[in-house]
Amino acid sequence: MEDKSLGRRRFIKNGLAGSLAFGAAANIPGKSHAAQSENIPETGEKGPYFLDTKKRTHPFYLKDKKRPHIFLITADMISPDCYLPSRQISQHVNLRNIRSIGDQGTFFTNAMCTSPLCGPSRASIFTGKYPPYLTNGERAPLGMKTDLYEEDTIFQEYLRKAGYITKHTGKCHVGTLKFMDAFGENDAAWDRWAPPLLDDDDYVAFLSAKGVQPPVYKKELRGKQYDRTTPGNSLGGWIVQANGKDFPPDAHYSVYLAEKAATKLDAALKQSPDVPVYLQLDFFDPHQPFSIPSGFEQRALELKRHITLPDSYLRIRDNDFRPMKDEPAIYNVYRRYWGAYDPQLVSDYILGHFLQMEVVDYALGKLFDEIRRRGIWDDSLIIFSGDHGEINGRRGLFDKGVYFQPDIFRVPLYMKLPKDENSKTGKYDKPVSTLDICATILGNAGIRNFESLDGEDLTPVMHGDRERSTLEQIFQTGWHVGVNYGAGFQIYENSEHHWFYGYNITGGEEELYNMAEPDPVNLIDNVRYQDVRKKIVRKVGEVLSKDPRWLGYWSTFRLHNAEMLPKSGEDMQMFVPKKE
Repeated sequence: MEDKSLGRRRFIKNGLAGSLAFGAAANIPGKSHAAQSENIPETGEKGPYFLDTKKRTHPFYLKDKKRPHIFLITADMISPDCYLPSRQISQHVNLRNIRSIGDQGTFFTNAMCTSPLCGPSRASIFTGKYPPYLTNGERAPLGMKTDLYEEDTIFQEYLRKAGYITKHTGKCHVGTLKFMDAFGENDAAWDRWAPPLLDDDDYVAFLSAKGVQPPVYKKELRGKQYDRTTPGNSLGGWIVQANGKDFPPDAHYSVYLAEKAATKLDAALKQSPDVPVYLQLDFFDPHQPFSIPSGFEQRALELKRHITLPDSYLRIRDNDFRPMKDEPAIYNVYRRYWGAYDPQLVSDYILGHFLQMEVVDYALGKLFDEIRRRGIWDDSLIIFSGDHGEINGRRGLFDKGVYFQPDIFRVPLYMKLPKDENSKTGKYDKPVSTLDICATILGNAGIRNFESLDGEDLTPVMHGDRERSTLEQIFQTGWHVGVNYGAGFQIYENSEHHWFYGYNITGGEEELYNMAEPDPVNLIDNVRYQDVRKKIVRKVGEVLSKDPRWLGYWSTFRLHNAEMLPKSGEDMQMFVPKKE
């Protein structure tokens, strides 16, 4: 039975953001009481308010509107094979709960992240800006920034200051101190690439309450080291209980996270029944190492029938896994790292990725059931995305890396507006960015801040009122297994021609792909595509040269591509005094 006391009627009746009694309840500070009551008739806003009232820093205004509950769910490292309509295999991957968001809202089929690494990508999602660092903390050498700092603001801080009850569970990977600013001192985000599992006290208690012993591998996938004999990296696999019994799906760590999120939602609604909730759930799955529980055996048999090895893997295998002429050297570094020399391993990995994604969807269904039971589904903004993509066997590789194969820059993006907002765009094919998530959430919350965001509010796109501005985003690589700094760009012409370009700064190596292809090849030296190459190089030059953030790329890019760029006659040192 639906819990009406915490449901839609009370939420609509109170219409929290419609009055600054909301501001008082949230203890929103302004310059004075009079300042808190300041009206801006043209925009229907009140303010200013500040994230730091004493220092008067990070001002923002609140629009006089009803504020929805907001749910942001992310999963870590999702291959477009799972969701992209043009990939035939996606039709066989069961993502019923995730797709239900798009069924009632908008599915953005060409969503892109800013960097194919967990930490930088998450930093850009939360700040709405290009990432302030280009590496994960685990691999960064001394002297490199790896976490968000105190001066970096994230949209969750604005929500909290504006009166939202903010709750979180799962991965963080941008620095736990920043999450405490946004979610309070009780937040237990883990700032590492892999989940804590058995050093998560609550998960151990969760297993004990279910009478389930800790998981061990029944079948573990492992690559080989470069000698092709010595066991290499563990990719995870299929799990059972330590006593050999089946490991039930309802005891899986992703389900635990979803149920923990539902518990936090329940607490928030009880703590302040008339205040909107922002709930964020960050899964680790389907990132390897996999941990596939029992109960998916039949799904494995069904999916196996549709899995084929990527053409690019077969080409690499036929070349005895030696460096290929059409790729930068960094690819071979990663091939040695993963050791995917066995075709059966690659097939099992692809299967494992699909099954792990279905575990995420199963877990997410638990949370969605609780949202619906409380009667707040219709009145909520719900967003599902990934932090970056997954190469999924292509080029003999797993995971992601610091290169420009476009699948690792793709992410799923599903958004459902509150019912009153009336989404009219069921599917949107032109490129959007995870940078847009921040602006969209702030816009729906009625918050106008003065941060210089790099994304756009996608609400008008979902309304069908306009299209997103042409995406002129720079995609960046940095430091991971290997070191390969570079800048990328994309140009969308139509559903059959979506170009993705990567400039690897150290060696000047370039990559050019048609993202419309399921296993794209590097076209940079193909004579048929030199016009495309010249077009995108000129456009990249235009974007890099006009923004001081990209001077480090521009200084060498124009030397490597001098023959294709206009001659400017300017002093290339860039910092000499200007003549009067």
